[in-house]
Amino acid sequence: MTYATDRIHEEIAYIAFHFHWSLEAILDLEHRDRRRYTEQIAALVNRASSGEG
Repeated sequence: MTYATDRIHEEIAYIAFHFHWSLEAILDLEHRDRRRYTEQIAALVNRASSGEG
């Protein structure tokens, strides 16, 4: 199964924006690790937006 190019670009932009990592560093991540980082960033952003913690 292939992963949509648009989705990969979205993940890269999201991680780069929040963590300020280079494209090379993000592309070096395994797919599952990159997805986990995007999920963790989203949780942090949601928590900050709701005024928690």
